[in-house]
Amino acid sequence: MLPSVSGNSLLSEVKDIILKARETAIRSVNWERTLMYWHIGKRIFQEEQQGKERADYGSYLIKYLSEQLQPEFGSGFGYRHLERCRQFYRLFPIPSALRTQLNWTQYKLLLPIEDEHKREFYIAEAVKNNWTSRQLERQINSSLYERLLISNDKESILAIAKKEKQPSHPAEIIKDPMVLEFLGLKPNAAYYEKDLEQSIINHLQEFILELGNGFAFVARQKRIYIDGDDFFIDLVFYNRLIQCFVLIELKIGKLTHQDLGQLQMYVNYYDRTERLPHENQTIGLLLCADKNDSVVKYSLPEDNKTLLASTYQLYLPTENQLLRELQSELDNFLSKTDNE
Repeated sequence: MLPSVSGNSLLSEVKDIILKARETAIRSVNWERTLMYWHIGKRIFQEEQQGKERADYGSYLIKYLSEQLQPEFGSGFGYRHLERCRQFYRLFPIPSALRTQLNWTQYKLLLPIEDEHKREFYIAEAVKNNWTSRQLERQINSSLYERLLISNDKESILAIAKKEKQPSHPAEIIKDPMVLEFLGLKPNAAYYEKDLEQSIINHLQEFILELGNGFAFVARQKRIYIDGDDFFIDLVFYNRLIQCFVLIELKIGKLTHQDLGQLQMYVNYYDRTERLPHENQTIGLLLCADKNDSVVKYSLPEDNKTLLASTYQLYLPTENQLLRELQSELDNFLSKTDNE
């Protein structure tokens, strides 16, 4: 006998109950494990302070504990792990500062980050976006914080991450450069714009993660018809935070002023035919392999707030690259200040 519609509904509800209970149980176990490591770190730290006249007392304590604990509780309580527990407590001495949404694996990724602002940013973003451990690791490795810092200040970055401020300008959420190492395309290899587009579609979840907060995919190769001519917009997204369409054109070569002109036409079309009265102006993003900032500057009006150009790279940035970018931004800022 086939189940009735109500029977199917019942089955769906029961499955939902089971899955939610499993998820709650897993979160509870992960949280208790995180608390356990925090309490271990606290006791090590407290005991260490009692013997502070001995410079090596902390190391002695951890070595002693690891030798005693490993035979009974396994290799998970080795010297290195217990040292992490101590560091965990020292970075988060108040238990109420711990976030139940983060698991121990995520906290381990955060421990090496010495800059408090940077650490707070990744915590806020991980909680807000429900990042997995792998996603958090990828964002740290791709230097998301530093890339945003190039075009923003620390206070603004943290305020947006903590939901204390809504982004007011596209540049606050669009990164330059964008890191697309997950596409699997090789730098300096021969590929076409259609290959870049297809790779983005194949890795849409990762691409949206790189785009930033609030993005939703709308269409690819969106056809628009203007007075007898067909045009196709490579990618169309919508951003909930700034409530507007975001049109993305892909270019594997160097950006030209003609590319910006074409993108401006697409933005104008969307503003006049697709945008609703309560929505903000459409944003156009030209994602290119290379660009001349002066060409961008003089191709667009001085009060431009809707067209952006961002480069992409197919590999994770090195520390030296980021330092050079940050220094360049600092030099530009100081130069503008001096001129004023």
